[in-house]
Amino acid sequence: MLIIFGGLPGTGKSTLALRLATELRAFYLRIDTIERAMAEREDDYSVEETGYRVAYAVAEENLRLGLTVIADSVNALEATRGTWRGVAERVGVRSVEIEVVCSDQAEHRDRLQTRTALIPVTWQEVVTRLYERWTSEHVRIDTAGQSIDQSLAALRQMLPGSFDS
Repeated sequence: MLIIFGGLPGTGKSTLALRLATELRAFYLRIDTIERAMAEREDDYSVEETGYRVAYAVAEENLRLGLTVIADSVNALEATRGTWRGVAERVGVRSVEIEVVCSDQAEHRDRLQTRTALIPVTWQEVVTRLYERWTSEHVRIDTAGQSIDQSLAALRQMLPGSFDS
């Protein structure tokens, strides 16, 4: 199974994805990790598109090995979401899309400004970022006013039976 996480920076997406990967003993694939490693090697090269292409290939390879893969990225565009779904389709496994949001703007901003991130992002970059509305079938989890444990428990309830294969 391919579990596709998406959401703006600071919503709790990576924390939830990592916790779920640990619980499921799944292969965890984080775009920020790939992009950070690539950026350290390329001074003036935009790594975003290439980072996603690397992630798609690594995910596909691990899905072919029979592993559950959790993909963690902003996934701001329908095109990237569709490509993730295509990876699952090529391998013949199910995919589940999870959009993580924080509906409380003050809480979201505070989280963003107080976190330690692989790739630092400003609040201005978050609020002005192109983020296309999700049109595909997906689970949406709002982490506002919840601890990570509460959000993870809520997410598990939204996904009954999703991890049976």
